[in-house]
Amino acid sequence: MIILVTGATGNVGRPLVEQLLAAGHRVRALTRNPAKANLPAGAEVVAGNLAETASLSTAFAGVGAAHLISFDGADFSPLTNGPEIVELARKAGVRKVTVLKGEVTKSPLEKAVEAGGLEWTHLSPVEFMSNALEWAESVRTEGVVREAFAGARSAMIHEADIASVAATALTTDGHAGQEYWLTGPEALTPPEKVRTISDVLGRDVRYVELTKDEIVAEWRRTGYSDEDVEFFLAMRTDPPEAGYTVLPTVEEVTGRPARTFAQWVRENAAAFGA
Repeated sequence: MIILVTGATGNVGRPLVEQLLAAGHRVRALTRNPAKANLPAGAEVVAGNLAETASLSTAFAGVGAAHLISFDGADFSPLTNGPEIVELARKAGVRKVTVLKGEVTKSPLEKAVEAGGLEWTHLSPVEFMSNALEWAESVRTEGVVREAFAGARSAMIHEADIASVAATALTTDGHAGQEYWLTGPEALTPPEKVRTISDVLGRDVRYVELTKDEIVAEWRRTGYSDEDVEFFLAMRTDPPEAGYTVLPTVEEVTGRPARTFAQWVRENAAAFGA
């Protein structure tokens, strides 16, 4: 069986490709630019864009299971061609799909998958650990992290754990019709994250707390829209309970404990100047 991985060069797609290949599965990796994908040699890399239905006909040929993302990888807007994607998948003989959610609300693709007669599993991760890479430059150059809302907790998840859950759902039975909320094993505040980075790197990294006005000014300077800023503030001042509630889902589905933030930092230490 060929397993199609869309968004194959993304934070979840890349480890999913690696894990499926390591387990001996045939993998077809969909990406906009195969020449720059730099994916493992065992993957069949094909060009395509989920947002452009016409580019997908060959991608689904012979596929038995598929990992889909519910948003456009370019701007993270929800895909609007869900019914067309599902029709292509059904005609190709796809039986199982996982759908990586981009928002709390149900996307058009999720609705189409549920209505299309496929064995679906929705993946609902909280904050990605890779968001900490936003601090990498200041950690490298100054040994400092500047962030607001010191008391805001996040049960952030290692992207490889999302991939592990997807791989399990695509290759084993018992996951159809499930929506898995996925978290890491601990809920950390910004100072606790910084302390972890400092401990792993073995050098002092200071946390400097910004005011609300200072962080908003920084977001605007970076180019975020008013809508983005409003969302960021809501997530930090009145976050949904799911964002900071640790769940055992990763271990229940995969049989392995969720990876810690310290492990993620060790794997990405070079980005922080190790």
